[in-house]
Amino acid sequence: MGSIFRSEEMTLCQLFLSSEAAYNCVSELGEIGLVQFRDLNPDVNAFQRKFVHEVRRCDEMERKLRYLETEMKKDNVPILDNGENPEAPQPREMIDLEATFEKLENEMKEVNSNAETLKKNSLELMELKHVLLTTQLFFDEHEVQSTMNIEQRDSEPGTSITQNLLPAEEGKGPVQLGFVAGVTLRERMPMFERMLWRVCRGNVFVRRADIQQPLEDPITGEEVFKTVFIIFFQGEQLKTKVKKICEGCRATMYPCPEAGAERKEMAQGVKGRLDDLSTVLSQTTDHRRRVLAAAAKHLRTWFIKVRKIKAIYHTLNMLNLDVTNKCLIAECWIPTSDLGVIRDALRKGTERSGSSVEPILNRMQTQLKPPTFHRTNKFTSGFQNLIDAYGVATYREVNPALYTTTTFPFLFAVMFGDAGHGVLMLAFAAWMVIREKALIAAKMSGEIWNIFFGGRYIILLMSCFSIYTGIIYNDVFSKSFNIFGSAWHINSNATVENLEHWEELTLDPANREEYSGKPYPFGFDPMWQIAVNKIAFQNSYKMKISIIIGVIHMIFGVVVSLYNHTFFRNYISLVFEFIPQMIFLIGMFGWLCIMVFIKWIMYGAGPEFGEERSSFCAPSVLITFINMVLLKKEKEDPTTPCKVFMFEGQYILQLVLLVLCIICVPLMLFPKPLILKSLHNSKKRHHEQQAIAQNGELGGEATTSGHGEEEEEFEFSEVFIEQAIHTIEFVLGSVSHTASYLRLWALSLAHAQLSEVLWNMVMKIGLSQSSYTGSIMLYLIFAAWAALTISILVLMEGLSAFLHTLRLHWVEFQSKFYKGEGYAFTPLTFKHIVSGDEDDA
Repeated sequence: MGSIFRSEEMTLCQLFLSSEAAYNCVSELGEIGLVQFRDLNPDVNAFQRKFVHEVRRCDEMERKLRYLETEMKKDNVPILDNGENPEAPQPREMIDLEATFEKLENEMKEVNSNAETLKKNSLELMELKHVLLTTQLFFDEHEVQSTMNIEQRDSEPGTSITQNLLPAEEGKGPVQLGFVAGVTLRERMPMFERMLWRVCRGNVFVRRADIQQPLEDPITGEEVFKTVFIIFFQGEQLKTKVKKICEGCRATMYPCPEAGAERKEMAQGVKGRLDDLSTVLSQTTDHRRRVLAAAAKHLRTWFIKVRKIKAIYHTLNMLNLDVTNKCLIAECWIPTSDLGVIRDALRKGTERSGSSVEPILNRMQTQLKPPTFHRTNKFTSGFQNLIDAYGVATYREVNPALYTTTTFPFLFAVMFGDAGHGVLMLAFAAWMVIREKALIAAKMSGEIWNIFFGGRYIILLMSCFSIYTGIIYNDVFSKSFNIFGSAWHINSNATVENLEHWEELTLDPANREEYSGKPYPFGFDPMWQIAVNKIAFQNSYKMKISIIIGVIHMIFGVVVSLYNHTFFRNYISLVFEFIPQMIFLIGMFGWLCIMVFIKWIMYGAGPEFGEERSSFCAPSVLITFINMVLLKKEKEDPTTPCKVFMFEGQYILQLVLLVLCIICVPLMLFPKPLILKSLHNSKKRHHEQQAIAQNGELGGEATTSGHGEEEEEFEFSEVFIEQAIHTIEFVLGSVSHTASYLRLWALSLAHAQLSEVLWNMVMKIGLSQSSYTGSIMLYLIFAAWAALTISILVLMEGLSAFLHTLRLHWVEFQSKFYKGEGYAFTPLTFKHIVSGDEDDA
């Protein structure tokens, strides 16, 4: 509990490592993850540090591994993850790793290059095959229609089609035509035809045919759709223009024989070559997959090794070299309680390296601000992340995460109180907690999922508290359970039939014919669920409870500040901040809560309370509190037995409390800055006297004590303004923060009303059906009701209550004692490298 209550005590140490043992010692410290190294070369460029060459080698090896990983993902080759955590390789092993990665990369590049060439040749042969087939089909059509010889020209570009003209090689037409055949992308064909029409002025004829099956691009691997075209023209001049247009529009032209026999012979040759290429390409693909499958077994281990080496050399670049280059000097922050563990790790690293020079670890005295380190486990880490999101605790400051483990789910449940919705949330949280090892091993991605899974224990506690407050409110999916028997007896002649048409029911505790006088044993009486005045009753109760919870929460925050004052021995703040704050908060808002309890105890609706203590005579706590602040005293009405105050001497007590609260304001504002100024002046005079004495002992020679350089500058105006802001913020914040806790009542009311509206507007329709079709209708309506309940009431309302609870802790609670001006302890650790979290690593 010590670490979660207050951060670990940290020590700045100086570490001397021999050059041959430094690598292994840093490796052992990285496995432990308890040492944060300071950069002793902040002004040295990253490219001028000693081990920059080794870091570049690691970057290059990591690039090659990422290349292999990309190729494996392309082929859907599974990467083996056996959970192994290899040690960081020795520096001499880097050569073997580099050679292995170089060989694999070259082999993969060669295989990819060969495969790309084969695919390119296969694509060309496939396109040539379609060109020959399309050309042959075109000429076969003309043989059937040999009696027709019509030229057709369309005025629209791209529509000139020659269907009845025979080319010159067939020798059946009066016009001798040449032709060019090729392939282009289907989406480029309209533009290609318009270009031909305009440049050739309509003197060419185009025949096109789409290739139905997609073709694979050998470079990108994407599937593309292409079109075969045949262009007929007359004369060499048009032929030259057509070829230039094809080249400009990135259309691929293929040689196509003029004679039909030659085309058939060429098509057979293309088919044979395609079969041979398919066989070779299949063998190449199998070889590629075998290489990737063999590398996939070691890829994760290789990544861990390379990243560990890289992390070690990055750390070594932060160290200083002595003049002899035989020793490395480091400065690092270490938890004081782990110094023995660190020494054992250094000893182990020295033994691994074979060095005979023992490392030296010295503790240093420093004025530097240490980092903040809280030891957390899987339960407390989620709550600690909530606090750190606001600000990392100042060194050795009280950590709010300890109290947040209870107060956070409780305040959430006050707003979310519904036992049914709590059970749904509990089922989801319990599933994540029970199966957490399997879910961690699955390495499920997704930012939203990671947030839910990281806060699984927070959700678990929030659901348990929600079930508790739901039972208190007696609210389960907007319905109530009658477990102990209602204390109300309304109309003993009522039956099920007339209850269905009973629209108005007002509960009056003063009517003892209906109310037994004995309250429901636990929570709200279920009869309130059908009462007309349910909202009025619950509003009054929840509003007062919200204020009471809020004031207790804020007072507890001020009490926690006492631990900070006593720990840091800041007795000035203890006397002139803590004590006046407690008096002010209890005297004003603590008294407000006390009046609520007095009113609950002293006033009631039963005959045993009498006329003076009846509910009719109960004074308004809010009006009484406002009159107290305004020093206003209302006169009693002689026509009624009611009294203005709840007890004798209440006005005098309130006047004393108000005077004490007013006195606390200047006590918080003036004494602390004046005392700090006096202490500073006294300290300054003491240093001057010491300097004069030293000068006298040295014969009047000018000397420098050094105190002035180490001494902090003191600006009274800044200190006073800061104290004034702190005082004003506390006084005014006490009012606004108290009102802010009314969100507990508001969100609880909104959640209950939304749940009730959803039941009445959706589920009640299905339950009102009594026919056979009504059962089917109920099935569908229940599905809709369940979907809306989970999406709106559990997820959206749950998120809203979570954010409001977070605000109450960050602003209303933590502002009383928490500064959050520290910086996190970030040790060298290989844990994130092993878990695969590259960002944290």
